Amino acid sequence: MNEKIIEQKLRDEVKRRGGLALKFVSPGFSGVPDRLVLMPDGNVGFVEVKTPGKAPRAIQISVHKRLRRLGYKVFVLDNIESITRIIDEIEGK
Repeated sequence: MNEKIIEQKLRDEVKRRGGLALKFVSPGFSGVPDRLVLMPDGNVGFVEVKTPGKAPRAIQISVHKRLRRLGYKVFVLDNIESITRIIDEIEGK
């Protein structure tokens, strides 16, 4: 399964639950996660989507750590089976 399909499944499930999975692009700031996930009741998380088994690059890991230090939830998603768990965690379930 490729990254594009996993990202589409994430987007579809977030939408089904009443949220938004916005493509997150930050010109001039490398390593930001692929998706900003906004769920009802102000629940927010960042999701880096990867091909199964592929790890984030060093710059991505650094940005993930920085976001976590700021109090945000950050996830690496490399399979469709983890989508429900990740969205549940973003929602605080």
